[in-house]
Amino acid sequence: MILREFLYVDTDKVRAMLAQLDGGVAEESRETERKERRTTIGPRVAGQHFQGAGSETYTNKSLGDALFPMLEEALESESLLRDVSEEASDAQQWTSGELKNGLPPGSLVRITAMGSLFDTRYAASAFAAFGSVVMGLNDLGYLPTVKPASQGKGRQGGQQGRAPKQRTTDGPAALEESIPDFPDIGGADGKILRAFVRVSKGVFAPGLHVNLTPAEGVLINSRLQEGRQYLDSESDILFARYGTEQQEWTVVGSIGSYGTEETSLPDMSFHNVDGSVNRAKFAEAMNAQMRNLGRLGFIDLPQQPGFSLIPFAVYRSIPRIGALVATE
Repeated sequence: MILREFLYVDTDKVRAMLAQLDGGVAEESRETERKERRTTIGPRVAGQHFQGAGSETYTNKSLGDALFPMLEEALESESLLRDVSEEASDAQQWTSGELKNGLPPGSLVRITAMGSLFDTRYAASAFAAFGSVVMGLNDLGYLPTVKPASQGKGRQGGQQGRAPKQRTTDGPAALEESIPDFPDIGGADGKILRAFVRVSKGVFAPGLHVNLTPAEGVLINSRLQEGRQYLDSESDILFARYGTEQQEWTVVGSIGSYGTEETSLPDMSFHNVDGSVNRAKFAEAMNAQMRNLGRLGFIDLPQQPGFSLIPFAVYRSIPRIGALVATE
């Protein structure tokens, strides 16, 4: 028996797919039993007696963790779910295109591989915390007084630690705005860390990502949707629990799309002969532009040869710990 520690379960998708396979998910059972014996006294009979007995059992059972294993078993019994962990770890499968040809978009797969969590929001908060610590240590005299990188000549050290000026006039502040100016420590200052967060926002849209790297140069990305079961902790708590290092994760879901293999710049001709805009050509031209940006790694799209995976569940297996062997 495999025990799983679930990081994420999309219960809505799981229920919908189970409904298609089994016609629904039984989550409630009710059993009722009642017996009666009645005798009455009145004009027609000489005696009256009433005896009744009844029992009712009602169980409302939330399947919770059992939902996904039920779906996993049902999909495997119908040959709809394929474990591709071994193939995905073979770099030759990616370079030859065999994996892509055998697994078109929409295929249901299970992949176990080394991977890590990433969230731009956590990166911003971690960098902001680092800046705060540096400023505090500097104020306590543990660090040499250095002017923040963003300050010009002639400014006094009393302005040190000032947060960067807000660049937005409406809506919430950008993630990078939480990182204050602070002295250059080890080649990094507030300006550089804010730049890293700006890049992160494009490469990985803010939100929790599970990045599997089954082979060198390959990234399988899963963006976890907030509000689903188990994903109920804030970013800081999740990273405090699971860390940022790579560890073995299992993701079950459907393949969303592969990274584009297009290398030429997209054709931006989207006009009809009469000069009007061809809406279909325009949409394709814009999508081609975005695919090109995804190929370069500038936006949150899969990058060749990897693919995006729409997750049903993300978990790690709980190892069985054997008895400790005493050593001299």
